[in-house]
Amino acid sequence: NLDIHLGCERRVIFDFVNVLMDECTLHQALLKDKREPNLSMLAASQTRDKESLTVDGVERVLAELAKNFDYVVLDSPAGIESGARHAMYFADDAIIVTNPELSACRDADKMVGFIWSKSRRAELGPKDAEAVSQTLLITRYSPERAEAEESLSIGDIEELLGLPVVGV
Repeated sequence: NLDIHLGCERRVIFDFVNVLMDECTLHQALLKDKREPNLSMLAASQTRDKESLTVDGVERVLAELAKNFDYVVLDSPAGIESGARHAMYFADDAIIVTNPELSACRDADKMVGFIWSKSRRAELGPKDAEAVSQTLLITRYSPERAEAEESLSIGDIEELLGLPVVGV
């Protein structure tokens, strides 16, 4: 839902899958932010099956993005479905977003494992690539709820996932 947060949800004409299927150019699908001239967004498909994503196709689109931008941030869906797996496969750095609920942390832990063992850098191995740098961002945190043991504490989450926290 990044398009909603950036205020461009009504401007989406073409999306990632349209670019992937050569139904438009990357330039046509990119949405320029109204406030930040150097910020653009490529929307994920809301209507097409995510199974149309292929490793080769995603790599092609990401390579084209990398030619035009210093940073490419992939906001993947929650869980470990196809869209999230494709996002993590090509990651150089990963910020794992979770909330202080045990079930969310379990899902986050699965993603940590996928990145550690199934990313491109993991496939290449330590001789050819450094491991993906992984950090943790905690959302919906309430110190009061953690103190009352109604949710996990920051320390609990850090210990459970074994990653440093970069933001709460």
